Amino acid sequence: MSGRFVRASKYRHVFGRSARKEQCYDNIRVSKNAWDTNLVKANPKYLSVNWDASGGGAFAVIPLGERGKAPEQIPLFRGHTAVVLDTDWSPFNDNIIASGSDDGKSFIWKVPEGFTLHTDGDEIQDVAPVAKLSGHSRKVGHVLFNPSAENVLATSSGDFTVKLWDIEASAARLTLKHTDIVQSLSFSANGGLLVTTSRDKKLRVWDARQQEPAHIGPGHAGAKSSRAVWMGEHDRVATTGFSKMSDRQLGLWDIRNANAPMNGFDMLDSISGVCMPFWDDGTQCLYLAGKGDGNIRYYEYENDAFEYLSEYKSADPQRGVAFMPKRGLNLQENEVARAYKTVNDGYIEPISFIVPRRAEVFQSDIYPPATGSKPGMNATDYFSGKDALPPKIDMESIYNNENPTEIPSDYKPPPPLTPTPAAEPKKEEQPKEAPQPSPAVRAPASMKDQGASMSSIASKFADSKTAEEEEEDDSSSFEEISKPAERAQAKPSIKVDKTEAAPTTSQNSLEPQSQTTPGMWKPTASPALTFSTSPTTHDASGATPSGSTNSNLANSLGEIKALLQQQKTTMAAQSEMIVQLSSEVDAVKRNVASSSADTSEKDERIRALEKEVAALRG
Repeated sequence: MSGRFVRASKYRHVFGRSARKEQCYDNIRVSKNAWDTNLVKANPKYLSVNWDASGGGAFAVIPLGERGKAPEQIPLFRGHTAVVLDTDWSPFNDNIIASGSDDGKSFIWKVPEGFTLHTDGDEIQDVAPVAKLSGHSRKVGHVLFNPSAENVLATSSGDFTVKLWDIEASAARLTLKHTDIVQSLSFSANGGLLVTTSRDKKLRVWDARQQEPAHIGPGHAGAKSSRAVWMGEHDRVATTGFSKMSDRQLGLWDIRNANAPMNGFDMLDSISGVCMPFWDDGTQCLYLAGKGDGNIRYYEYENDAFEYLSEYKSADPQRGVAFMPKRGLNLQENEVARAYKTVNDGYIEPISFIVPRRAEVFQSDIYPPATGSKPGMNATDYFSGKDALPPKIDMESIYNNENPTEIPSDYKPPPPLTPTPAAEPKKEEQPKEAPQPSPAVRAPASMKDQGASMSSIASKFADSKTAEEEEEDDSSSFEEISKPAERAQAKPSIKVDKTEAAPTTSQNSLEPQSQTTPGMWKPTASPALTFSTSPTTHDASGATPSGSTNSNLANSLGEIKALLQQQKTTMAAQSEMIVQLSSEVDAVKRNVASSSADTSEKDERIRALEKEVAALRG
């Protein structure tokens, strides 16, 4: 059998929906620096944007609720002496943000309480950093918070190093040395491992506390920038890059054997823009947003492969994209992801990825527990070698606008329950009798046995009602019918005769004797059965079916004749009435015609008189 089988998936019909222009963040001046970064980052409260500022580097923080056109002058986060290249929000404190700049420094900032872009005063107060991290000798291109340990920050620099900082102590604890500029970095879910891609076309997996790579292998062969993202709690890494022929590629890597991608590279297209990967651990989906084009592809990870789902298409190209953490989504609209893309370096457009469902209750199958805002460990435990996943939260509590319900980090959803049939009570086994051997050849049945057998069969079809029961049946009728005189009726009876004799029929038999035609089969008389008819009489209360039927038929015919006669009389009366009405209508028409003629004569007479009067006056 041939046919097309569709893979079952809860996210197969996910679609992207862009916001209207009035729901976007307008009048934004996005940095035009050519460094390969995402330009924008998001958390459930704020957006951060690398700002195109003069007189030193700066970035802007925009509250999510302040949509529409921003003021011409807004408070900026200033402190760097060169352009800001990257920012990142703390996963455990929505008011803490880190930045990296071309001046070789990393700063830690805290958003003031009640921060807004709309200020009443004439002078706009910029925000200053709360901590400064100095240690790199060249520009800091990427900053990334540890997803499990609190106050642990990773920074990559043009000095070919990645440093891990304890921001409480403002000190670098570990340094990971590379041979070229680092192009991207990503932590594992527990924060113990780190993957990096660099300009030397190598893919490196680090045990961050050992300061030595656990694996070094070839990455994408193209000369352009490549990106890597750790796939949550899996021991898998997804990368995007270019081939030698400048085709964009997608790769899936097993960190235990990262010498080559699993199943090779997947060719995406031939667009020249860098492809930015984003992993969603809740839906197990990978989103790919390309720089310079307006499309966002998304794939579902299943059976160690990426299954293509769909693509959000837009005519507006993007330079930077950020994705909202799971706890900041709109669960009432079945939103499973939300992206923020920069458009024409002038405004930021939200894009919601929605599962189309009509249900108005919480959809637990598409919202598994997600990482909350509590860390799994502090910086001291992390640098001492501890690994831990952060606790998760139940998404249904967010759906109900309640305080997030914490769930252990190792929580796994229970398997679906399957109904089990109730155990039937055991039946006591009856002891089986030993089978008796049967004779090999049975003796032929005697004529007496055959006659008794046929008699028992015929008795099943005999009328078992007595005269009294028939009388009760007749008396329960709804209408009384005059019963004709009693009439004798023959009733066939069956009796068994041991002697062989031909079947005899009495003169009162109701059935005519069949004549035998030559060449036809003629039944032979059974030696054990004799058919005879004996008259059966009914008592005075009995009635024969033929008499009652004839009387009913006569009564019905009489009623029909009476109805026909009545209809004929009614039709004759109606015909007379029609003739009378027609004559009256003709009389009315004649009267109307005569009155109209008289009216016309009177009008002519009046006109003549008026003419005479006018002549006399003249």
